[in-house]
Amino acid sequence: MEDTSIQENTVKTAVRVSVVSIIANAVLSAGKATAGVLAHSPAMVSDGVHSASDVFSSIIVIIGVKLSAKSSDRQHPYGHERFECVAAIILAVVLVVTGCFIGAAAIDSLNSGQYKTAEEPGLAAMLAAIVSIVVKEAMFWYTRYYAKRIDSGAVMADAWHHRSDALSSVGALIGIIGARNGYPFLEPLACLLICLFIFKAAFDIFKDAVDKMIDKSCDAATESSVMRCALAQEEVLGIDLLKTRVFGNRIYVDIEISVDGNKTLNEAHAIAERVHAAVEREFPRIKHIMVHVNPYIGEDCTEE
Repeated sequence: MEDTSIQENTVKTAVRVSVVSIIANAVLSAGKATAGVLAHSPAMVSDGVHSASDVFSSIIVIIGVKLSAKSSDRQHPYGHERFECVAAIILAVVLVVTGCFIGAAAIDSLNSGQYKTAEEPGLAAMLAAIVSIVVKEAMFWYTRYYAKRIDSGAVMADAWHHRSDALSSVGALIGIIGARNGYPFLEPLACLLICLFIFKAAFDIFKDAVDKMIDKSCDAATESSVMRCALAQEEVLGIDLLKTRVFGNRIYVDIEISVDGNKTLNEAHAIAERVHAAVEREFPRIKHIMVHVNPYIGEDCTEE
């Protein structure tokens, strides 16, 4: 029941944060695109397209988080947490496609010399870029805070999407200022810079999602903490083996503990149950820990 309650709270928080992101990005996208068109700024139009892609990414996050929160069933006995990873991978693909369109347009402008005949971008484009930087950076910290609070990889990916948008707006602002001061080639160069920011964000999101889908072990600090917690339990004499694997935003643990070989089966089982309960209580990210009991022979993996 407690795990179900945690999942429900995670879903509610993720959906609320994503809805705020959708509203903010929809307004920003429309505002930047309009300012870009009226102020003759291709960089700002490109930045508006980037913000529009954020709307779709937030929708993907909502779907992914909702699916990942589904309870285990016969076909999926380990749960559905990896749907968050699937959502993050889709988000990375959307980012790459967006970056390709923006980059292709910039390269075409540079090759054709179209930027030389483009009108000087107006003040509205510069103001739109400044507003975008402030809003998107604020959205990054807001989304990042809740992503850490509920430990959601998909929401964290959306947070970094906000940060990439803020950085791309910085590139757009540089291009607009340059174009207004007699350096029009900075406009398409700024679009290329936006493209690179998008690719970098996509790579980071994709790598994190893949790591969580291929049963990568969790970090060394967490493993050490799990060992200390297990060893702190009464009558645990050593740790023979510890394996961890990240499953979506949760962790599965296999541990072999050493106890006095003269203990009865019931006594050894009771020790294993104490370790099981203590570890899952202290580490909310751990969805399940499998505890195996060995007779103590005087050595354990903590001595290495």
